[in-house]
Amino acid sequence: MNEISAAAGEVMWQNSPPGSIYDYIRVASFSIGPCGLVEQWSRRAEELFGLPAADVVGKDPVEAFMPPELRVRGRNRLSEILDGKEWTGLVPFRMPDREDRQAGAVRAHGIAEIYVMPSATADGEQAALCLVVDVRAVRRIETDLAASQAIFGQSPFGFLLFGTDFTVQRANKRFATVFGGAVEDHRGRTVHDYLTRPEADRMTAALERVLETGEAVTDMQIVGSAPGDTEPRHWSVNLYRVHSGAGRTIGVAGLATDVTRRHVAAREAADARRNLALLNEAGARIGNSLDLETTARELLDVAVPGFCDLASVDLYQGLLAGDEAPPGRADGSAELRRVAFASAVSDGPLSAPACVADGEDPGPTEVGAVHRYPFNSPCASALRTARVQVVPGEEGSLVHTTLAVPMVAHDTVVGLAQFSRTKGSEPFGERDRALATELAARAAVCIDNARLYRREHERALILQRSLLPPGDPEAAGLDIACRYLPGNTATEVGGDWFDVIELPGHRTALVVGDVMGRGLRAAVAMGELRTAVRTLALLDLEPAEVLSALDEIARGLGSPSGAQHASRAVHKSREADLSEVYLATCVYAVYDPVTRRCTFANAGHLPPVLVEPGEEALLLDVPPGMPLGVGGEPFEEVEVEVPEGALLALYTDGLVESRDHPLDEGLLAFRAALADPVRPLEDVCDHVLNTLDTRHGEDDIALLMARIQGMPAESVGDWSLPSEPRSVGRARELARAQLVTWGLEDLVDTTELLVSELVTNALRYGEGDIRLRLLLDRTLVCEVWDAGLVQPRRRRARDTDEGGRGLQLVGLLSAAWGSRRTPRGKTVWFELALPKGEAEKGELSFDQLLSLF
Repeated sequence: MNEISAAAGEVMWQNSPPGSIYDYIRVASFSIGPCGLVEQWSRRAEELFGLPAADVVGKDPVEAFMPPELRVRGRNRLSEILDGKEWTGLVPFRMPDREDRQAGAVRAHGIAEIYVMPSATADGEQAALCLVVDVRAVRRIETDLAASQAIFGQSPFGFLLFGTDFTVQRANKRFATVFGGAVEDHRGRTVHDYLTRPEADRMTAALERVLETGEAVTDMQIVGSAPGDTEPRHWSVNLYRVHSGAGRTIGVAGLATDVTRRHVAAREAADARRNLALLNEAGARIGNSLDLETTARELLDVAVPGFCDLASVDLYQGLLAGDEAPPGRADGSAELRRVAFASAVSDGPLSAPACVADGEDPGPTEVGAVHRYPFNSPCASALRTARVQVVPGEEGSLVHTTLAVPMVAHDTVVGLAQFSRTKGSEPFGERDRALATELAARAAVCIDNARLYRREHERALILQRSLLPPGDPEAAGLDIACRYLPGNTATEVGGDWFDVIELPGHRTALVVGDVMGRGLRAAVAMGELRTAVRTLALLDLEPAEVLSALDEIARGLGSPSGAQHASRAVHKSREADLSEVYLATCVYAVYDPVTRRCTFANAGHLPPVLVEPGEEALLLDVPPGMPLGVGGEPFEEVEVEVPEGALLALYTDGLVESRDHPLDEGLLAFRAALADPVRPLEDVCDHVLNTLDTRHGEDDIALLMARIQGMPAESVGDWSLPSEPRSVGRARELARAQLVTWGLEDLVDTTELLVSELVTNALRYGEGDIRLRLLLDRTLVCEVWDAGLVQPRRRRARDTDEGGRGLQLVGLLSAAWGSRRTPRGKTVWFELALPKGEAEKGELSFDQLLSLF
């Protein structure tokens, strides 16, 4: 029996797989024979007590491993056992130190729990089978188990143990608290009892993969809702395969951490980053154009699809029509026009079903349509109160939420922006409302600026066009064609201008100028300079003198007092230094059809182009000079004799320069376009504009072209007379004969009278020989030249005066009269209209003539 019992213990140890519970609690066995000596000593006993069988078998067990002070009690207990009494108790034993076993060192701090079972041999003698457990190992297991129970039960994280069939084998208290019920209630459930089908399928696939491969899954994000949750929870799940002590797979353990707050914080941070990115994008993309419709589309380009799925912009119709101010915070039912719409879905335009009165269905609003919002609609309320309205979508509608956002600029509502999200998208939150308000406000400011710019642009354009000469200016000895192309609506009005001014003696002044700067101020500056040019031209000054005087005027306009005056003319609330605005370039040319000579003066402008018959186009070498308004430098003149049929072109830089090509290339292309000047002049202008890149719209373009047609010799009468009294009669005879030759008998009497007065004044107040010249073109011009420098002055004669009525008579009988300086004196002239079916201008009655004398 003893042998069998010992063998059984040995077999139990041998059959216990490594890592089993017997290994953890250190169970050993030995047997005591009838004589009280150890008969069997198991291998576990050798491990536990540190004594080999050879040192124990056949010896007294008390002597073998009990301390000396306990041996008396041990023998008494052994006697009781051999008498057939079963016993269990704690027994201290000596445990040799394994490292010092060879030296025989022992330590007596081992405690064993021994279970002694009396037995009998085949002969009926009493024996005993002893099972020994190391108390320290048992206490350690109890401590570990208690700690495990505490961790599992008191953990703030949810623990689950899934079996190999993926049902819950065990759940901790935290998990049960979150999902409800007692801990035992969750046994046997599956992930489908806690998660939606898509999430449950994903979790099941992860469990299968962990169970099959043994590879752990960390930080798997799962979305689920516990009973009573209004918002879904986010969980971070870690899965790992669990084995028994024998290495057998038990299942999969799961640790779930509620990371909803972290997810919400991350989402808020992502929203903040997205909103900041949208605002940065809005700052970069909205307002690049000064066009209202374009600015509205730029807003929607930013909002869709980055912020919403559908969006539209309505602007007040009055604002688009150019009214002084939009309706603002009226009742919200004023007319609006849908100017822009954008969609990230393919379900057609936004109809704004929630922004209608109850029971009404206006249908979709297309881009360009003019419409109204009923007074009691949310959109009208947003326009009326300047506050955002959250509009829920109607049942069955694609849209589930719409933000009706008033577009407010400078405390004025200019329109309404609607941002909508379709079903499946997240609803708008407070951050979204704030972002929508900011986006709409930015666009509103840009739209209001565009409105103000459009109004200023239109006014400047009206001013600019009103200051330009008529479409078909006429001049003696010149065939003239001109073109003016303003910049496109995306650019401000410029200060380009051209002019054709008739001068005495059938001469003509050709002017082209360009004020530096843009906008209404540039147009105002252009108008002032053009008026000054005309005034100076009527004084019949030389071209260089005209530019010098114009330079003084431009500098006066740019001075503080001039700037203040001009600033009030442009906008009372604006403070600006106009010194740059009143810098300008100008080329001024005077053409005399009698001599076919043209005198040029240039103030920093591009050189004129001259094309002689059969020759290539040339840039005239005219000293460029400084721009008007700089001052300090004199201007030079260049006189050029131009042949009959030659072509003269004056232009501004917008014709030959743009971002796409430099000035040199533009000038070369311009000259090439003038290679065939024989065609009609209007066709030449069209050919130039069609050949060159004139559609860029970056700057205004002014082009003034003139073909030289000298005055025929038969249309000129020119005589020199000595400075003596008889020259007065000779002058009358020459004038009468020339007018008869021209068939102007109706003008003979008036001409004789006025010629007599002018020649008489030349004899009385002038010096040197007298020159009489008659010119016939669209009018009759008479000029009397002398070497005197004193200019004639018209005065009112008293009744007692014998003279002083000659110039008064000239002024009454002529269409115009005047005087100008010449290099060698002065010229006094008068002009008569040709009698072509109309009453002669300046004709006086007999009584009026008598009243003069």
